[in-house]
Amino acid sequence: MTSMMILVEANAASGFAVHDDCKLKFLDLKAKRTYRFIVFKIEEKQKQVIVEKLGEPAQSYEEFTASLPADECRYAVYDFDFVTAENCQKSRIFFIAWSPDISKVRNKMIYASSKDRFKRELDGIQIELQATDPTEMDLDVIRSRAS
Repeated sequence: MTSMMILVEANAASGFAVHDDCKLKFLDLKAKRTYRFIVFKIEEKQKQVIVEKLGEPAQSYEEFTASLPADECRYAVYDFDFVTAENCQKSRIFFIAWSPDISKVRNKMIYASSKDRFKRELDGIQIELQATDPTEMDLDVIRSRAS
C-alpha cells in the first residue's frame, strides 16, 4: 500500500461519527464528576468513536495510564485535581491523544485525522496533550501543564 493510499484512507476516516454516549459520558465527567477519566476508541467497522473505558472517581492517574493500550492509539479525557500555590483546590480537564510509537501507521493516521473533529464534540476541554510515549504524559507533565 502506498503512502498516498494510506493518506486518502485516513482522510476518509475523519468522517467517523461520534457515538452519543461519548458526549453524554463527557458531560457526566465535566458537570457531575461521575468519572475520573474516559478512554475513547475508534471502531473502524462501525465507523464511529465509542467509549471504551470509564474510570471511577477514586481511580488514580496510574490506573488511568495503565488502561491505555501500549500498541494502539486512543483518545482520553482525564479530570485532574490539584492544589494551587495559593492553596486553592482546582481541577483541569485534559484531552490526551495517545499515539504510541509502536502502533501501526494506519492506526496513527486515522486517530490524527479525526482528532480535531472529535475534540470539538467535547465542549469543556481545557488542556490538550499529545503523547507517543508514557513519559510524555507522566504525572509531572500533567501537574506542570495544569498550573
